[in-house]
Amino acid sequence: MSSLLIRNVRVVEPGIRIAPGDVLVRNGSIVNIGPAGGAAPGDAKVVEGAGRLLTPGLIDVHTHGVMHSLFEYGPDALREAARVLGRFGVTSLLPTLVPQMRPGWQKQLADLVEALPTIKDVNIPGLHLEGPFMAVGGAACPTLAGDLAMLEEILSVCAGRVAVMSVSPDTPNIIPVIRRLREANITVFLTHTRANVAQTEAALDAGGVHATHFYDVFYAPAESDPGVRPVGAVEAILADPRASVDFIADGVHVHPTAIRAAVAAKTWAGVILITDSNIGAGLPPGIYDTPWGYRVKVAPGEAARHETKNFLAGSALTMDRGMANLLQWLKLPPEQVWAMGSLNPARLLGLTRKGRIEAGADADLVLWNSDLTPAQTWVNGRSVHEN
Repeated sequence: MSSLLIRNVRVVEPGIRIAPGDVLVRNGSIVNIGPAGGAAPGDAKVVEGAGRLLTPGLIDVHTHGVMHSLFEYGPDALREAARVLGRFGVTSLLPTLVPQMRPGWQKQLADLVEALPTIKDVNIPGLHLEGPFMAVGGAACPTLAGDLAMLEEILSVCAGRVAVMSVSPDTPNIIPVIRRLREANITVFLTHTRANVAQTEAALDAGGVHATHFYDVFYAPAESDPGVRPVGAVEAILADPRASVDFIADGVHVHPTAIRAAVAAKTWAGVILITDSNIGAGLPPGIYDTPWGYRVKVAPGEAARHETKNFLAGSALTMDRGMANLLQWLKLPPEQVWAMGSLNPARLLGLTRKGRIEAGADADLVLWNSDLTPAQTWVNGRSVHEN
């Protein structure tokens, strides 16, 4: 395979620095980062960066769909999503499914699992199952007590392809479920909860490591002493150094001040960007069908909402817009903010060759225009989007 030289860029090393340089790629991996303007190998295709930012590809650990594709619809929807994600700077994702445990759910999961190795336009380290062991519902989440037999059935159907399961720390019998997930090397997210401090700490002790769409569907316990602010899952997670958090950075789901507070508690290294995107993300305003028995309406500044009841149903955010928002909202060095969409999720999932620009890392890269839209995106050194 010939080499690729991305020349005269500002190389973002997440959490470390932004510096001018050239990046040499061969056989899908980064082989060298050198001074800007260096000579190109004879077999290299040269891309002129013209001083633009080059970052690692973005990694979305919580997304239900994009544009016209909803992962619940099956393998064809997943393939279609993979073909368009590069235009938003995404090079890796966890397709996020809400297990409904209704007739046919085993085949739905099995079909998606079987399709995963065929996807080439984006990296898919595994599936993210949002539920079914939840204490508080949402737009579609069931509320079931922890059930080890049901868990084993789910894991069997998914054939080792579950990377993350989200659970509620206050659903009954959840601690054995968390322990079993950790035995299977599945990362445990906490969410959809009214948990108190003791319940949350027990879930963290059992192996929970992360809170997803933090602040959203994280209710405070009921006030028991008038004037005394209740303390619950939010405070317990912010106080625990073992737990990282993620946010839907669309300005609708959570106020930027909440993200700044989490950065103060967790530092830049403990905060992650997600989209929680639904069908319609990246599309013009409109109304779109879902498989959950209702339609969602998408509009700027409104996110994705139930068509008639108007409650939030995922988001209309894309990762490139989320990054632009965080860069505007957070008074941090930009290399630390870029880590929230690249290095930090890679570390959370144990993806040691992702989220970095360094020799030996996978060549998942994005060259950015000045308006923070992707000019070109590469997945494992192969161009999947060029504007």
